[in-house]
Amino acid sequence: MSLFFGVRYLRPTTVAHRLVGSSMSRAVVVSAHRRSLKTQPAYEGHIPLNWFETALMTVGSAYKALTDPRRGDMVAAIGDLTAGPVLPRLRDIMLASAEGRRIMKERPRINTDTVDMAKLAALPEGTLGHSYVTWLERCGVTPDTREPVHYVQDPELAYVMQRYRECHDLYHCIVNLPVAVEYELAVKFFEFANLGLPVAGFAAAFGHLPISSKKRARLFNDYVPWAIKCGSSAKSLITVYWEERWEQDIEKIKEEFGIWDPPEATWRKPLSEAKLAAARKLKQTQEANQVSSE
Repeated sequence: MSLFFGVRYLRPTTVAHRLVGSSMSRAVVVSAHRRSLKTQPAYEGHIPLNWFETALMTVGSAYKALTDPRRGDMVAAIGDLTAGPVLPRLRDIMLASAEGRRIMKERPRINTDTVDMAKLAALPEGTLGHSYVTWLERCGVTPDTREPVHYVQDPELAYVMQRYRECHDLYHCIVNLPVAVEYELAVKFFEFANLGLPVAGFAAAFGHLPISSKKRARLFNDYVPWAIKCGSSAKSLITVYWEERWEQDIEKIKEEFGIWDPPEATWRKPLSEAKLAAARKLKQTQEANQVSSE
């Protein structure tokens, strides 16, 4: 299932082809096809657009995202198309810190091919790595479903956008919030205050419309004040090289970056159940590795 605010996707087809059935989408696809004969992609997956195509895609993807909240691919497109003024600032913030410069130089990716989840699960409780794996298990999500960047023109800035997208779950983990819509919105408010990306503001501004009045009231009374205050005062999380911090105490990381917990959330899966499930997966992985080595 596609998750609207988490920008997850079902399959890696382009957004232009997903806007099937409208004259706007056909115009973008035909125009992009013609331009592809003259304009070469700047990186793998890049889809070059001119200003007219960009405008059409922005309007079309915004409409689709608002009318069908499950279309995480549409939010990803909006993120690509509207992030232009902000991405250079985030890149400069990264380059201003030693940790951020290593990220920009090495360009790590976060997925199950690049991160040893079994190793993280074996770390002591309270570490970032163990907390991250437990959070994934508790929410029933995987880091392998992040929509790739297509519409950011500059390769370096495209990586900054991809890095933000792949770190979204870690932001959830660090503030200890699940993936239900009202909590996704709380994280989006936090991200907008901390990073300033327009896509986070878009989700925060319109994403609450489908939820119940009770959940909306709690969101704005309890979580939005925390998100704005905490997100704006915390150090920029785009600079965090999470992969170098798996073994660190998560509470010390929060203290270092000036993050405090939001009001307590309601989880679908109890923490104890998630820990048991993570432990079972770790045991199965260890047994499989032992068999393969014999």
